[in-house]
Amino acid sequence: MARLPRLVVPGQPHHIIQRGNDRQAIFRDTADYLKFIEWLREASRQFKVAIHAYVLMTNHLHLLASPADAHGLSRMMQWIGRHYVPYFNHKYDRTGTLWQGRFKATVIDSERYLMTCSRYIELNPVRAGMVTAASDYPWSSYQHHIGMKSDPLVTDHALYWALGNTPFQREAAYRELTEQGVNEADVIAITEATLKGWAIGSDQFKASLEKQTQRRVSKAKRGRPRRQKQLNSVPNLNSAKTDHT
Repeated sequence: MARLPRLVVPGQPHHIIQRGNDRQAIFRDTADYLKFIEWLREASRQFKVAIHAYVLMTNHLHLLASPADAHGLSRMMQWIGRHYVPYFNHKYDRTGTLWQGRFKATVIDSERYLMTCSRYIELNPVRAGMVTAASDYPWSSYQHHIGMKSDPLVTDHALYWALGNTPFQREAAYRELTEQGVNEADVIAITEATLKGWAIGSDQFKASLEKQTQRRVSKAKRGRPRRQKQLNSVPNLNSAKTDHT
């Protein structure tokens, strides 16, 4: 069966995961992180993709980003790969691919999941046991969101701005939200949806997205359709009238 094109909705946030091939390290020293961030910033500007949150882990990365058009995400990631992979291979005297296939992505329901996804991304180093607090990890957008530094890579989403009327209020509110953590159900839901390419959000959001894109955006429910079950349970359809109201 042919692979479906990646679902990309202009103006809508997307969660993106890119992993190293065979889980190998894609960042080995500080210079690697800085070089990748430099190219990510350039590519996001060039291809009109707003980066709302990010984390660069040792062997994979996460982005929360809104593309201005249907091609921006793919072009941004391809552009970064054309620059970063040759740099990495030359530096470490290696050849071949660096990434584990194409990047994974899912469309995010802003109202319900954007802030949760942002915190999910920035808490990755904590869940991995690399640091005890998200603020201790330098290669994410968390320090920007709580006012520890200004990160020119980050374009704050409107929902972040809605956390308060002043920078201090927004930063304090975001810190408080993050300290509450992300529940395990949401961690699993976001991870699985991204790896499988399904949209994540309310049933209403998914129904609207399916109508907009003319394609299925979530996993099909298992089992025989309900109407078929009902018809099969009727012993003799000709023996009685049926009221179709």
